Amino acid sequence: MAPLSFQHQPIPTLKASGNEAPLSTLPVVETFHSLQGEGLHSGRSAFFLRLAGCTVGCPWCDTKHSWPEAQHPRLAVAELARQAQQARDHGAAFVVVTGGEPLQHNLAPLCEALSGVAPLHLETSGVDPLSGHFDWITLSPKRHRPPQPELLAACHELKVVVAEPADLAFAETMVAEASRELNRPHLLLQPAWDNPHGLAQAIAYVQAHPAWRLSLQSHKWLGVR
Repeated sequence: MAPLSFQHQPIPTLKASGNEAPLSTLPVVETFHSLQGEGLHSGRSAFFLRLAGCTVGCPWCDTKHSWPEAQHPRLAVAELARQAQQARDHGAAFVVVTGGEPLQHNLAPLCEALSGVAPLHLETSGVDPLSGHFDWITLSPKRHRPPQPELLAACHELKVVVAEPADLAFAETMVAEASRELNRPHLLLQPAWDNPHGLAQAIAYVQAHPAWRLSLQSHKWLGVR
């Protein structure tokens, strides 16, 4: 479905020059200004920075084109900061660093470049060590690749995708492990897209377990990016 007309056009990207130091560039799939469609910040204006590269391999992933890192251009973090600032000037409330799996990369230089531009949000599976500093971390752990303990300790929201009943037991395991790390993040269950059984299971579980809330991919329903 085509994006709605109110969405800003993607900000043009520029390839980094060959003189850039490796840590000052990152492989980028796309950047765009839209609405956050998932989690507690759903419905808010946000600038998205989607990095390339992922080895987690989730079967339901809707951005599999982001997995091969080498197929995407490397952009200078200074250029990404410029784009983020332009999006902020057009109303973006925060910057979302997503993927792929963004923590496959050292995000410290990116976070430093974005410091002071807007609050920084991270979306991660947590399989790699945490790098950089973020104001909000969304941890979406996967049964086949459990997250690092430091991400369970640092996350602000724990969002588990539900495709089958075993995902619900895994979700409670993640809550227990976060608790052992002295963390009590917001708890969200998100049905896998186009999965009626996952949707029904998530709804029923949230109805019976008030600590959890339902997260929907509202951007897909709305037809925005």
